[in-house]
Amino acid sequence: MAEPLTDDEQRAWRTFIESSWALHTHLEDDLRAKTGLSMNDYHVLVTLSEAPGRRLRMGELAASLVFSPSRITYQINSMVKRGLVRKQPCPEDGRGQEAVLTDEGMAALESAAPLHLITVRDRFIDRLDPDELEVIHRVFEKVRKA
Repeated sequence: MAEPLTDDEQRAWRTFIESSWALHTHLEDDLRAKTGLSMNDYHVLVTLSEAPGRRLRMGELAASLVFSPSRITYQINSMVKRGLVRKQPCPEDGRGQEAVLTDEGMAALESAAPLHLITVRDRFIDRLDPDELEVIHRVFEKVRKA
């Protein structure tokens, strides 16, 4: 059985969970209201926009976003229906599938990014000083690698 959390550990854990959920909820609600995109949509668009040729194998995309295979399939199928991405066979072997950012998807990202940035700055970045941002980066890089 795991050892109970100390009061300090409990306080840190609860603060992290409650603030991260609240931040994510606010970001999601604001992004949807302003652009019609979900946070998942946005992250797929960003990831594909940064990929060579604006395309990634479905497995690579899932790994990058920390999505299960079924979750990435559902997400991409939803985005295909809206014209934001398309699926096509991988040119290297033809067996795998790639998600490809469409021109419509790129336009949606370019339209959404400045609006999303306002919320990210207001709710997170501008509330912290550079030293705090560095600590957050260092801490969550360690958590991510674990």
